[in-house]
Amino acid sequence: MRCPFCGEQDTKVIDSRLVADGDQVRRRRECQACNERFTTFESAELVMPRVVKNDGTRVPFDEQKLRAGMMRALEKRPVSVEAVEAAISRIQARLRATGEREVKSLQVGEEVMRELRDLDEVAYVRFASVYRSFKDLEEFRAEIERIAKPKPEPV
Repeated sequence: MRCPFCGEQDTKVIDSRLVADGDQVRRRRECQACNERFTTFESAELVMPRVVKNDGTRVPFDEQKLRAGMMRALEKRPVSVEAVEAAISRIQARLRATGEREVKSLQVGEEVMRELRDLDEVAYVRFASVYRSFKDLEEFRAEIERIAKPKPEPV
């Protein structure tokens, strides 16, 4: 690691600690040339898969677009920003966990709907109505009846 003070490349790690709930390593370093000390942080680079849209185009995963779509569905609903951020993190983790370099936009949409259903059913129906292009009131009714059914108990 290059010294930020003198530019020398020979530095020594003095201390290492886990931070950010174990997701990052904090290292205290000392330059062998000028003896100045500085701190570096190391974390894993987690690459999101590219998104394959319905028309076949491939685009980088856009967290802001994901957040905007969820926030639009959640507008004026009693859901905290922390809950939304946690949902976004879970979506990203599940997409990364596929191990694929590309995921279909359909899969991203299904993950959003899964999270919205748990966060707020009204937001879920709002999102589903746009995502699934509901044509009439009957499609709304069918979706509401589907989510109103009790969830099966885990075995």
